[in-house]
Amino acid sequence: MNESMESQCISFREIPHTTKLFSTFLDDFNRVSGYYAHPPTLAGIATAASEVHLETAARRDLVAVLREENAAFLGGSLDSETARNLERLASGAVAIVTGQQVGLFSGPVFSIYKALSAVRCAEEMTQRGTDAVPVFWLATEDHDLAEINHCDWNTRAGLAHYDLPSRANDAGKRVGEIVLGSEIEALVETAIESLEGAFAEDVGRALHESYKPGETYGSAYGKLMARLMAGRGIVFVDPLDARLHRLAAPTFHRALDQSESLREELLARSNELDRGGFHAQVKVTRETTLLFYNIEGRREPLRSRNGKFTAGNSTFSAEELHAAIDRAPESFTANALLRPVVQDTLFPTAAYIGGPAEIAYMAQAQVAYQKILGRMPAILPRSSFTIVEPPIARFLQKYGLSIRDTIDNRQKLRGKMEEKALPKALAKRFEKDEAALQRLLNGYKSLLERLDQTLLGALKSSERNIFHQFQKLKAKTARAESFRTGVLSRHERILLDSLYPHAALQERTLCGLPLLAAYGTELLDELSRFSCPPDSSASIPAGSAPCAYQHHVLFL
Repeated sequence: MNESMESQCISFREIPHTTKLFSTFLDDFNRVSGYYAHPPTLAGIATAASEVHLETAARRDLVAVLREENAAFLGGSLDSETARNLERLASGAVAIVTGQQVGLFSGPVFSIYKALSAVRCAEEMTQRGTDAVPVFWLATEDHDLAEINHCDWNTRAGLAHYDLPSRANDAGKRVGEIVLGSEIEALVETAIESLEGAFAEDVGRALHESYKPGETYGSAYGKLMARLMAGRGIVFVDPLDARLHRLAAPTFHRALDQSESLREELLARSNELDRGGFHAQVKVTRETTLLFYNIEGRREPLRSRNGKFTAGNSTFSAEELHAAIDRAPESFTANALLRPVVQDTLFPTAAYIGGPAEIAYMAQAQVAYQKILGRMPAILPRSSFTIVEPPIARFLQKYGLSIRDTIDNRQKLRGKMEEKALPKALAKRFEKDEAALQRLLNGYKSLLERLDQTLLGALKSSERNIFHQFQKLKAKTARAESFRTGVLSRHERILLDSLYPHAALQERTLCGLPLLAAYGTELLDELSRFSCPPDSSASIPAGSAPCAYQHHVLFL
């Protein structure tokens, strides 16, 4: 990759749909610091690391499971860097954790950006004297199949959508338990055929080795990510393993015992966020507990009603649930607010690297951290990128556009493109006549001023109307030209499909496999350079997020 790759930064405040809580977290952390235990800096991570206390036996049991899982992801043999990091974890290193839903074919590319952020942060902390390893948590316990059974990427024919239709008997299952059928084979072959570039064969092989009949969404995702990120030392964890649930059982017991007080404090936190002009990311009601219970293969929310607990159509006493946790802890899973606490019960977590929604709900999860775990890691934003490939950069230059134009207003985008799309001769004629009009009107100013100064206001008003109509004529002419050729519509579609597909950031919609097929793992090395958090809160002035915490636009 080119070391002089051009980069730009865009504040998240300029990006549509950014929540106020997330933008405030980035730009004015002191205002929301009461909802988080540490500032989002390397110094904050170091302080959080000093609070980590994980028993040697617990580390040993955890690492034993992780060795098996990570070896299985690579067909039975551990990646050497991952093996080294597991030894460090067993010997006392802290964890820099991130994670994501197990989307088809690795899901949106920000999953890869999360992994890179964890690697870079762990490296930086280790260099500064705090031994740290990167960990990636596979969200295999989620049951939102519709969110992960598809992916999109650009092909020569346009934006392609790949999806695995859901089956009736998969409804309500944890996605890590849903087995892929024979239909995955044809989908993999179709996807591989659309990959282009010097590294397409390598990426296609990784995809083919990972997504096979008999794998689950979780195991296939883990195998693909382990191959894509090989050599970077990432420790992947599938929390569905029954042994991990056994280690997490005390947390489930505490969440059940304290369900009433947790609910009251979470409701108070939601109200506090609302009063501060923020939005509570996770809805909490008078029936909320922080647990799910698997009933007949379906992941059901455990609710509190009239002194009892319900899940699906079943009712339980607290004593029955405690016995069930002891008997089969793998039947219980955490909701979004308890999941990070379970994660940090298992791991010596010094920092969690999350996306905008995760960082927002951590302002609520802090309540559970304080009551159940007694500590909270530093919370940091993942790196965020829009990658502009050379053909797309040429389109932007051709039409005089910036990235901001593509994420701002589609009508404005089209208007700018139409203006640039006028035939050169006609564009010059409009430019010449506009200047002539201006000279003509300017000629009246001194005459009218001598006659009656009040007429100057009428002249200005007439000037505005004349130029408004002139610009309307110019825009209509450009629009007629674009409709006549059809070229502009195609170029607009290509730009939006690449940079702002489905009215969302590229990283939230497009899969990263085509980028890796075209540019290889050297692209990951280049992206890592932009993935280090600031040293201390002193480097985060109020009202201005450091570039590390803004959205990066990289021109390849």
